[in-house]
Parts: sequence; structure tokens; C-alpha cells
Amino acid sequence: MQKVASEWLNSFKSQEANLVGSKSETLIKKSRPFTKAHTIAVTGGKGGVGKTSVALKISQHLSSHAKVLLIDCDYNLSNTAIRLGLPVKADFISLLSSEKNFDECLYKNGNFHLLSACNGDLDLFDADFQLENFIVDILTAHEAEYDYIILDCPAGLSKGIMTLNAYCNHRVVVVTPDKSSLTDSYSLIKILNHRYGIKENHLMVNMYRDAKQYEKIVSTFCDTIETFLSGRTQILGGVPFVERFDASFSTKNDGMAKNSIDQYFIKIAKNISERLGTANANLRLATLEQDVH
Repeated sequence: MQKVASEWLNSFKSQEANLVGSKSETLIKKSRPFTKAHTIAVTGGKGGVGKTSVALKISQHLSSHAKVLLIDCDYNLSNTAIRLGLPVKADFISLLSSEKNFDECLYKNGNFHLLSACNGDLDLFDADFQLENFIVDILTAHEAEYDYIILDCPAGLSKGIMTLNAYCNHRVVVVTPDKSSLTDSYSLIKILNHRYGIKENHLMVNMYRDAKQYEKIVSTFCDTIETFLSGRTQILGGVPFVERFDASFSTKNDGMAKNSIDQYFIKIAKNISERLGTANANLRLATLEQDVH
């Protein structure tokens, strides 16, 4: 399995090298071996759109009925542990340096598992490694152990980040009404389309003001992707802007602190479960949806 993943990564690197001075624009997306887990990149290109909160909320709601691993891919600017009120540790580099094994580096709460990253770790800053290779090694080694593996992708359009987006089975592109968010997300989808042959992505609109604004963003964005990239966009839903949003997360057995905004995240998690075919998704998520009303 790891050999196949390595060949997958190397195929892109070799093709990228061949593109220098070439008019060719497309790298053919190689087929990946079947695995148990649905791998999902929560992405968007731009920082500050709420990707980490979205990744955490969706992961914890999905863990109500499935086994979920969340990986913080912003490897030296981690926010996931902070959002959960957990101590910041150096487990990421401990795993990278093989000082600890994978299981020792996880935070576990029932079906929700988290591999958090580091914060300003000097050893990690000085380390010579490629993030995409490290994450893909984790995925290929542990995909069979989970129903979902979710990557909280950092901002930017570096080749490493784009490769992780392409490697995942699915991508949740998070946009806000901000023009730069929409522009950056389009750029991300364009690169995935032209360089990796990715034609389909999922869209989530965060912090919209009202239903009219939400519908306009969805309509305009999807039409643009279809018209100029011949791409397909699956709509997962959205979360409205709240002046005093309670972004707290819980480490208790209930998975998270419920508030009025959670009904939107539960619907998004349900949409993911329904579209990806996870068994027994609706029953547990429907119960959660009733609990927050």
C-alpha cells in the first residue's frame, strides 16, 4: 500500500518536471487503492475562513456514528489543540522523528481521534521533510482503521498542500462572502482541475449574512466553476454569521458543547454521511439535530 502511495506522489513530481517549458496543463489523476476510510480535505486557500472550526465541528459530529481521525496539517501553527482546550505538545515531531508511535501521539475521545500539530517548534522548523509525504504515509498506514480521515489543510496554494488536496477522495472547500476568499478558492479549484485532473469538489459557505447572500454565493461560484473549468460542485450547506458565536469545543463524552449554530454543522455532517454512503448515519445525526433545537 505504501509503495503505491509513493508511486502516486512520484508520478506527479515527475510529470511536474516534464511540464517545464511544456504547453501541457494537466496531470492525470492516478487511481488510488481502495481503502476503508473516506479521506476529506477541509480546504479553501485563504486563511481566516474558519477551516479549523469547520474541520473540528464536522469531525466531532461524524464521530457520533463513525470512527474519525482529524489531522492538523498546519504542522507548526496548530490551532486544533487550543480550540479543544488541550495542552500543546510536540507529538507531531515525535511521530516524525519516530520517538513515539502513532497511537501514542493521538488525543482520543471515543470515536474522535486527533493528531494535532506543533506551535513554533524550532526542531520542526529546522527539520527537512515534505509534509505531503509524511501525511500520505500516515493515511496509507491507518486508513483501514477509520471511517473518515479529515485533513485540516493550512492556507496557501503550495505544491505540498495541493498534493494533499488531490490525494484525498473528497474536498470540502470553505468559502466566506469575502471576495478574496472566493477568489482564492477558485484559484485552488483551478489548480486542482488543471494540474491534478480534479473535476468535483464540495462547497460549504461559512459566515453568510442571510439566505439571499448564501444563494447568490452558491449560484455564482458554482456557475463560474462549471463555465470556466467544466467542474462539478456538490453543495453541503452553510453556517450563518453570528455576532456572538460560541466557538467552544468540549472534551466530554458528548463530543462537543452544543449551541444554536450546531444545527447547521449537524446538517452538513449528515449531508457528508448520506453522499458518501456511511451506514447508520441518519439515525444518530437526526437525534443530535433534535437535541440542539
